[in-house]
Amino acid sequence: METELLKEPVAVIILAAGKGTRMKSDRAKVLHPVAGRPMILYVIDAAVRIADKDVVVVIGTQSEEVRPLVSAHADVDFVVQQHQLGTGHAAMCALPALREYVEHVVILCGDVPLITTETLNRLIHAHIRANPAVTVLGARIEDPTGYGRIKHNKEGSVERIIEEADASDEEKRINTVNTGIYCVSKEFLEAALSMVDTNNAQNEMYLTDIVGIAAEAEQKIGLVLCRDNNEMRGVNTKKDLERVEAIIRCNEKP
Repeated sequence: METELLKEPVAVIILAAGKGTRMKSDRAKVLHPVAGRPMILYVIDAAVRIADKDVVVVIGTQSEEVRPLVSAHADVDFVVQQHQLGTGHAAMCALPALREYVEHVVILCGDVPLITTETLNRLIHAHIRANPAVTVLGARIEDPTGYGRIKHNKEGSVERIIEEADASDEEKRINTVNTGIYCVSKEFLEAALSMVDTNNAQNEMYLTDIVGIAAEAEQKIGLVLCRDNNEMRGVNTKKDLERVEAIIRCNEKP
């Protein structure tokens, strides 16, 4: 059974502003139904269970549809990312909406409907217990193709996240991958995001850069692994959506 609301001052930022061009649809990606529900509502449910009203949803594409849908389902806050300048920029947009008492921030994506409260609680408790700058939720999978690889030392601390395009042949054999979900000290998140630049092929602010910033500052980086790798499944294509829906339907069977 999933554990209940945490007492620590934790907030959740949900990144839900993207269009999702690979879905080949006019509908914003997070609005696509999975097993009869818009996929973002699954993420909202998990977030509210760990952070109650301290949930900030970053919206952009079709915000006029996403906001009322989510508002009718849960009492959360919204910020609008007017221009799609990357995941780091989306997180930066959410910072002013975080309440002063918040000390730790979980960052989720609106397209991971299988993520559970139990896994998020494990991530948060591990982060608070070890007190690193950032804790990465990772997974070990047989075929890591397409994922950023997590390189970590013998103590279990993450050294960096290596994007596949930049990985050597040896690094590509690493099967510990990044899920894109993090728990971060709010103080460090504010400082790190101010240092993220757009010096990359996409000219965007990448949220993953905060891990490299922590490493360069010789700050501790934590790692928690998914126990069920299905939880990290993101929906980027209609085929992904069909796979996730099949998992949900299977889990619903008595």
